[in-house]
Amino acid sequence: MNGITDPIAGLLGQWSADLGLCSVVFRLLLSAILATVVGCERAAKRHSAGLRTFILITVSATGAMLLDLFLSRAAPSALHIIPAAVVVGTSTISVNSMLFSSKNKIKGLTTAAGLWTCGTIGLCVGAGFYTAAAACFLILLPSLALLTNFETYLKNRSNHFEVHLELTGSKYLQDFTTVIRQLGMKVDEIELNPAYHGSGLSVYSVSLSIHSNELRKYKTHGDIIAALQSLEYVAYIEEA
Repeated sequence: MNGITDPIAGLLGQWSADLGLCSVVFRLLLSAILATVVGCERAAKRHSAGLRTFILITVSATGAMLLDLFLSRAAPSALHIIPAAVVVGTSTISVNSMLFSSKNKIKGLTTAAGLWTCGTIGLCVGAGFYTAAAACFLILLPSLALLTNFETYLKNRSNHFEVHLELTGSKYLQDFTTVIRQLGMKVDEIELNPAYHGSGLSVYSVSLSIHSNELRKYKTHGDIIAALQSLEYVAYIEEA
């Protein structure tokens, strides 16, 4: 590694830092194992990119970095852009894994970021920079698996949130906004969702702000939505 010794490679031995058969196999297997752990977490939660996708992205990134190292030794003066191409390719796949639901909500953003991070882990493993790969992995996995509840808590205590609203008729929109103001909230934005045209329902994406001190202190978004669901002209409502 150009005179720089990776701490983990130092513990494993010189073979792990060299570009030999054992090192190549070890790096590919290691990237597959790390990707398997992350992929299992995503697949268990039924996300768009699952186990196989994470393994393929990470192993391909490792293989690309190994190829770049091999070519660098074969032709030191050549300009190699394989890792950059891997980053671009992984970013493209990550973006394509995101979907817009019928409720104008982006889905798969976290999974897309996880794919991109796994691609980076694969590049680090391929370069023999095991410490950086381990650090990225130890940050990525808890972020995906353990911070969901904390993120939900933060969102639920925010003064700003958005709801997917289905009314039995457009004539009730004014009544709904009146109730919102009476509860101590403000309507920031209302957008009609055209995906439900002809369904008999009037569907909106509504951005709300809480300005009542009582609501801020005692009510969560779930409590507010439950109260709004009880309105007779509200067919369905949920936080977006």
